[in-house]
Amino acid sequence: MASTFTRVLSRKRTVGILSLVGAGSLMTGYLINKDKVHASAQSSRRRYPASAEYPDLRKHNNCMASHLTPAIYAELIDKATPNGFTLDQCIQTGVDNPGHPFIKTVGMVAGDEESYQVFAELFNPVIKERHNGYDPQIMRHPTDLDASKIRSGVFDERYVLSSRVRTGRSIRGLALPPACTRAERREVERVVADALSGLKEDLLGRYYSLTEMTEKEQQQLIDDHFLFDKPVSPLLTCSGMARDWPDARGIWHNNEKTFLVWVNEEDHTRVISMEKGGNMKRVFERFCKGLKEVERLIKEKGWEFMWNERLGYVLTCPSNLGTGLRAGVHISLPRLSKDPRFPKILDNLRLQKRGTGGVDTAAVGSTFDISNLDRLGKSEVELVQTVIDGVNYLVECEKRLEKGQDIKIPPPLSQIK
Repeated sequence: MASTFTRVLSRKRTVGILSLVGAGSLMTGYLINKDKVHASAQSSRRRYPASAEYPDLRKHNNCMASHLTPAIYAELIDKATPNGFTLDQCIQTGVDNPGHPFIKTVGMVAGDEESYQVFAELFNPVIKERHNGYDPQIMRHPTDLDASKIRSGVFDERYVLSSRVRTGRSIRGLALPPACTRAERREVERVVADALSGLKEDLLGRYYSLTEMTEKEQQQLIDDHFLFDKPVSPLLTCSGMARDWPDARGIWHNNEKTFLVWVNEEDHTRVISMEKGGNMKRVFERFCKGLKEVERLIKEKGWEFMWNERLGYVLTCPSNLGTGLRAGVHISLPRLSKDPRFPKILDNLRLQKRGTGGVDTAAVGSTFDISNLDRLGKSEVELVQTVIDGVNYLVECEKRLEKGQDIKIPPPLSQIK
């Protein structure tokens, strides 16, 4: 695959955009050329020992803080990826944000594809904790986008208000949002918008640049609830993802407004299939079709997505490695949500709940965003089926409670294989 990546590099020599990336960078496999892992500029100007630079994590509750030790910090502090991304840049968001009111956060991000190998001594245990024992050193991640395998994917719409499947994809050879230059970010936008312009039929649509859209277009995107704002969550801003906003950010959607792509938000791209109601099977079918077509069009231009057999699709946050997939529904559960067994039921079904406004929001009334908890170690089909089976179980519990009948906590689902 080295020849493929070298060819990618040779084709994209615009304003020196890829001059920071060596041909020995991470390929489709997991390892990078160790000669490219070099001491950072930080080491040449650092006046104090690593022990003096070690962050104070005594009051922190995130995955990074649970696994970073003074010894690991000393081992990695002077290393950098070929792009110059350092350990301190990886962990800054976790240092600045000790905890979160609703979830245990990861506490670190990758600045490029190579970050996961250069800083593997910290990333690997964080990944193992976040992904329920998945060990990237010995395990391989499955990928399956065959939507025909889905069973019973239509929910009772008296309870399920909307259905959605999303993932992220990163363009190999360009730094991720925490580390990209302005030129790299603009190149991501150019590559993605160019590929999306080739979509046809029910996927035919239009790209809207945040810097160029008219007031009327902006208002329409707001009315459709498609427009994403400048990140205000400290988890994102402390990672450097809001730099130069809104330069090279944008939204693409098809004419039916059921297939969307966000460009240069938290990841290079966020790909979303959604619609009102409870037809998760149809949403996933569109998701698989659109994702495959976007990848085909990007490959036609000489680019490819970041992927390897250990981590699956590579994204900015370790929580989204593997499939990067979150299949979710907005669901009304007025009785079940008040039952003290509700959290345990979700946990055993490998589901998570959020407010309908996202991870930083609480539920409004009895309506929740319910989605899969896992990302890595299981395929897209497996995760969507887990959501379908789990949501059907939640609806059945709600119906039983309506009738005054008892409910049971289901046995725990098996996790990674």
